[in-house]
Amino acid sequence: MILDYFLIALAIILLILGFLGCIMPIIPGPPLSWLGLLAAYFTKYWGNAGNILLWTGVLALAVTIIDYVLPIWVTKKMGGTKRGIWGATIGLAVGVFLLPPFGIIVVPFVGALLGEYSNKHSETKSNPWRSATGSLLGFLLGTGLKFATSGIIAYHFVVEIFLR
Repeated sequence: MILDYFLIALAIILLILGFLGCIMPIIPGPPLSWLGLLAAYFTKYWGNAGNILLWTGVLALAVTIIDYVLPIWVTKKMGGTKRGIWGATIGLAVGVFLLPPFGIIVVPFVGALLGEYSNKHSETKSNPWRSATGSLLGFLLGTGLKFATSGIIAYHFVVEIFLR
């Protein structure tokens, strides 16, 4: 009984950290949310939905992998260079601490823009504004996917623990 309450409290903490991880680049959001669901699975309050645990785990893993690839892919599709991608990545790391929560959006854009402007020897002569916009768009798409996945996992947690 006490272990069940501990596991549910742990699950709630992991779900909250999962949502925070959707915007914090250091914390893996969907996998933490899924670990919360896994903790809830071992309580007596869990229903019979074992497949949900498997499918949400696959979803969390897929979204985590996609989140690492999507911003780079979108930036490249919009004409970005390695300097722009590095600028966006450094901007994201700085933006988390500099101007939360707006720094997460604004500073990577500025970093990508500065990275593209510093690329004087570009063979492609890419448009810095377009590639910086691609970097921002890729980040926002990845963040949206992570939020949606963590939301699905939280929904199943509530259904399995509190509504069955």
